[in-house]
Amino acid sequence: MNRFTGKRTGYAAAAAVLALALIAGLWTAFRPGEPDKRAAEGFPQKPITLIVPYSAGGGTDTMARALARSAERELGQPVTVVNRTGGGGAVGLMEGAEARPDGYTVTFMVSELTILPHLGLLPITYRDFKPIAQTSFDPSAITVRADAKWQTAAEFLADAKSHPGEIKMGNAGTGSIWHLAAVTLERGTGAQFRHIPYEGAGPAVSALLSGFVDAVPVSPAEVKTYVEEGQLRTLVVNADERSKALPDVPTLEEATGMRTDFAGTFRGLAVPSGTPDPVAAVLEHAFIEAAQSGGFRSEMEASGLGLRVRSGKEFEKQLQESHDRFAEMIPELGLSRN
Repeated sequence: MNRFTGKRTGYAAAAAVLALALIAGLWTAFRPGEPDKRAAEGFPQKPITLIVPYSAGGGTDTMARALARSAERELGQPVTVVNRTGGGGAVGLMEGAEARPDGYTVTFMVSELTILPHLGLLPITYRDFKPIAQTSFDPSAITVRADAKWQTAAEFLADAKSHPGEIKMGNAGTGSIWHLAAVTLERGTGAQFRHIPYEGAGPAVSALLSGFVDAVPVSPAEVKTYVEEGQLRTLVVNADERSKALPDVPTLEEATGMRTDFAGTFRGLAVPSGTPDPVAAVLEHAFIEAAQSGGFRSEMEASGLGLRVRSGKEFEKQLQESHDRFAEMIPELGLSRN
């Protein structure tokens, strides 16, 4: 081998080593599953869209818009609420999961995300999202008309046990969170109701006011006005503490000594699962600060909506627990279409 051949061989070896070093460096910098920390630099630089999977004017929309106003001050960019309705929330949830994972599309999450997949009505689950914060939890509250014969929760449940299927319990639709909340109460207490579905909590409450059903299991916020006006009476809330919306109403354990699983509606925020962690962290901080602000809390307390502010990790745990519970309950009830 002459000296020129030796030089070429040396150059080739050096080039190979350099190439391997570059490849290794690139792999270290952009390994799959590890976010590029530079992704959050300067974020956000444009308006953020907040998808609400229900129509304008309801409790979910009211909370989302108040939160958006508060978050704008934290993010320094407009937060635009868009309502994507249909399929009991499925349309908006699908759009949110399939959005570009860059942090500029946030979805206002609802408890139905943990129900609809088991009903065969949604091809995605909470795993298709990266939760960034929980903002609320509203428990089930058993409410009757003010002139009803039951004065206490103990009397009501005893009647539902001794006369199974006679008490008509209105709900927000078969398979809805309030239908499943009533089933949860049945399983924990031995009561048995006749479940009457309506197209949402509002129509169910209207049916109660009109005398078509005997009770509803909806949230305190959804009956608060009628209770204060003296038209309805809430007997009990199925939660570990009293509702600030109706502070004089006892919990199930206070009223009867019994304790069951808590089934209620919750809300929070999430981005598509592929969103870089640094970007999600910016959003998490901003929305948690927004949810803890005095202005937002005042608006929510006035409306009777229950606040529960938690981190993305804690919200993910809530979603998983709810998903697993309904994965078992819904097939047992014969509601699954899968």
